[in-house]
Amino acid sequence: MLRAGDLLAIFPEGGITRDGQLQPFKGGVMKILEQARADGLEVPVVPMALAGLWGSFFSRIERGAAMARPLRRGMFSRVGLSVGPGLPAAQVSPEALQAQVGALLAQGGGQSGGCHGAIAFLC
Repeated sequence: MLRAGDLLAIFPEGGITRDGQLQPFKGGVMKILEQARADGLEVPVVPMALAGLWGSFFSRIERGAAMARPLRRGMFSRVGLSVGPGLPAAQVSPEALQAQVGALLAQGGGQSGGCHGAIAFLC
């Protein structure tokens, strides 16, 4: 996929938050970067922060299950997406990526209803 020039998006937390807070990042991004490096690719990682999804159709705000009340916040809800600068693969670790996403949320990405997660784009 990356070899073909396509983008790859992953959710480095490995699941939907159960409390609306940013969860620890898993090591999947490192496995992808290792495979890319083995294929001769050095791909940047673009950290992104999702905000405003807590309490939406996809959150686990009730009964610990997602999608319990589909229209809790109405038909349309505002969500936020903050995008950070691309990081060279050599500077990426789950901890560094989580710090970058946390900074994006602190800069305003988390003001509209709480954090729900993070996305890492590899390109």
